[in-house]
Amino acid sequence: MLEPSHNAELPEIPAKRYFTIGEVSELCEVKPHVLRYWEQEFTQLKPVKRRGNRRYYQRQDVMLIRQIRTLLYEQGFTIGGARQQMVSSVVDIHETKSLPLVKNTLIIREIIEELEEALSHLA
Repeated sequence: MLEPSHNAELPEIPAKRYFTIGEVSELCEVKPHVLRYWEQEFTQLKPVKRRGNRRYYQRQDVMLIRQIRTLLYEQGFTIGGARQQMVSSVVDIHETKSLPLVKNTLIIREIIEELEEALSHLA
C-alpha cells in the first residue's frame, strides 16, 4: 500500500487491541468528527461498535486512518480520489480485482509490524 511520509512524526501506536475515538484522534492528529465522517466515505474503515454505539478501533483501523490522512492532507487527494487510490494500490499490489483484500492487507501489515517490533526488543 502507500507509505505515508508524515506518519513517522505521528505518535507510535501502542500495543493495544482496541482504541477509543479520542485515542485514535490523538494518534492520527485528526478530530473525532472527521473520523466519523471518514467512516461514511471509506467502506474499509469499520470500527467495532459496542455499548451505546461507542466506537472501538483496532490497530489496522488506525493504520488505515493514517493512510487516509496522508492521501487527503499531504498528497492533496479529494475524498473520491483517495478512495480510488486506496483501492487501486491494493489491486496493484495483489494483481487482482478483489476488493476485500484491503482489510486483509492491513491485517498482514499489522502482523508484520508487530513481529518486527517484537524482534527489535529481542535483539
